[in-house]
Amino acid sequence: MRIEMPSEVEWVIKKIREHGFEAYVVGGCVRDTLLLRTPGDWDITTSARPEEIKAIFGKTVDTGLKHGTVTVIKNHKGYEITTYRIDGEYHDGRHPDSVEFTSSLREDLKRRDFTVNAMAYSHETGLVDAFGGLADLQAGVIRCVGCPHDRFSEDALRLLRAVRFAAQLNFRIEENTYQAIADLAPGLMAVSRERVQTELTKTLLSANPEKIVMVEERGMSPFVTSCFTEAFHTGGCDAPGNGESFGHCFLELSRLSPEKALRWAGFLRFLPAKEATGILKELKLDNETIANAGAMVAASREMLIPEKPVIRRFLSRMTPYQFGGCLDIKALNGCSGLEEIRRLWREIADDGDCLSLKELAVDGSVLMQMGMKPGREIGQTLNRLLELVLTDPSLNEKQRLLACLKKDEGRLM
Repeated sequence: MRIEMPSEVEWVIKKIREHGFEAYVVGGCVRDTLLLRTPGDWDITTSARPEEIKAIFGKTVDTGLKHGTVTVIKNHKGYEITTYRIDGEYHDGRHPDSVEFTSSLREDLKRRDFTVNAMAYSHETGLVDAFGGLADLQAGVIRCVGCPHDRFSEDALRLLRAVRFAAQLNFRIEENTYQAIADLAPGLMAVSRERVQTELTKTLLSANPEKIVMVEERGMSPFVTSCFTEAFHTGGCDAPGNGESFGHCFLELSRLSPEKALRWAGFLRFLPAKEATGILKELKLDNETIANAGAMVAASREMLIPEKPVIRRFLSRMTPYQFGGCLDIKALNGCSGLEEIRRLWREIADDGDCLSLKELAVDGSVLMQMGMKPGREIGQTLNRLLELVLTDPSLNEKQRLLACLKKDEGRLM
């Protein structure tokens, strides 16, 4: 079995070996290559100590010397090189208190999370698979290296990583590993919300986003956010058994484009918008995603019929992206008339209909010239004019709008 590597990676490994040390590509790049997927990164593990790597390559970046990692730059791309190590005790449930460098590749692979991530390769030795990772890849199984309780106790983020890999690879989680997730679910409280969010987002963006239901099945939801459990039950979705049989509403998430805001909105669509955005805020998502997902959830819960004035009112308070997401989510919910709504939306766009105050043919300065005093009344009047234009876009001409106003009171006729 031969794994093709980028020429830069081969150069790094060859140079380390020329100095008498072992070197292998390791982890996800090996897994993905064996699955005929394109690796995102190529990580290298070696028997050489960090200071020896620095001496070999001269110019390096100290990525994580404490944990034995040095980065070598080749052709403007960084390649992390990490010394074989044995992790010490994990008292915080996330990071080893100390690391001990070792000359044994097997000891280094033994500390890794799952068997499919615990394989190494070099052209000189071929595949090094001490824990049955290749067999698990072929069987479609996520299994901890060694004792699942030990691996999850060391780093509670692995609880969610198991779900994420199952979703990304469309694998099932091995029974003992699956049970250990439930046993150690409270450990998630020790993990930062940003790290939790990253794993959940990757799960939702995968080809099998419905597998996020395993977070609820294994009892992790209460330790994600205060209201996370409600997202699984508000829509009446049941989900029995290791991610293999799901409620209809979760299976349909894969119909949504794999965009962060849209997938999160689809997942949270049965919750009130305030609760949905509350969950996203607790998980420390970026403001743009929170705003987009919140708008999609809120709009998807409102009545929308195929009439242009109604569609214009939606568009007046949303971006086109948010409105498109709203329609995609309504499609998941089985709403009718969506094709006609999309057709009318295209016509509205093609006609350049006024959808906002800034597109209105009159503004506050015009109203003040008519004698209206600056303040709340101007805003209210402009909004009433906009409402008229959303109903009948032909009114969006200065003289026609002015004709709608009584000069003495500045109110709509």
